[in-house]
Amino acid sequence: MLLRTLIVDDEPVARHRLKRLLRKSAEVIVVAECADADSAIAAIREHELDLVFLDVQMPKTNGFDVVRAVGVEKMPAIIFVTAFDRFALQAFEAQALDYLLKPFGEERVRKALARARTFLKGGHEFRGQLSGLLNATANQKANCLLVKDRDRTVVLRPHEIDWVEADADYVRLHVGSESHMIRSTLTSMEERLAMEGFVRIHRSRLVNLDRVKELRLLFKGESVVVLKSGGKLTASQDCLKYLQDRLGKMV
Repeated sequence: MLLRTLIVDDEPVARHRLKRLLRKSAEVIVVAECADADSAIAAIREHELDLVFLDVQMPKTNGFDVVRAVGVEKMPAIIFVTAFDRFALQAFEAQALDYLLKPFGEERVRKALARARTFLKGGHEFRGQLSGLLNATANQKANCLLVKDRDRTVVLRPHEIDWVEADADYVRLHVGSESHMIRSTLTSMEERLAMEGFVRIHRSRLVNLDRVKELRLLFKGESVVVLKSGGKLTASQDCLKYLQDRLGKMV
């Protein structure tokens, strides 16, 4: 069975890597690649597709919005691709779609393709489950982060995270004495966690307001945010002022 496939991801490196992995399957033809939701919607409407590898987190929108714009009945089979997303648990539970967590390898892609073929053979069930997933994501307030750790997936909730720091092409989530890595930019993580009470205190750090004990202004313009755990994080002056304003509004 030949699968005419579309890749949608706002990261060029991610698109290139996935395309390289898909080329190892003689049953896959990559028809097009898209970097944003608008071009993805246009490509899905233009091409006869069997399968879409759809990034969930994209600038200004997400993969679920692409599905809503095109319409469930007109969507090809979907495999969601992302480093994290609040709706990952619902996608797993629905068992209607596969869900690739970055970083993933050749074997994981092979299994996803096999599952896509199964979905294509049972189209009616696939449409119904996809509709249910969209309804769940529209109403779901849970905001979980899924962290791949060897052979397990750790589920983190924002209130469990003390602070977040940038680390090259990743961000490190500090949870008590543990830390977890997720492939993401700090800006994306800031947007992701803003409604959960996280604020930027430095160009490379976010902090959970619920974890802040006190603020200290040191000599030479240096500032320190002291956490309830006793940890101390340096903060820029501009970010410290914003943090004071946010905390003041919470009192």
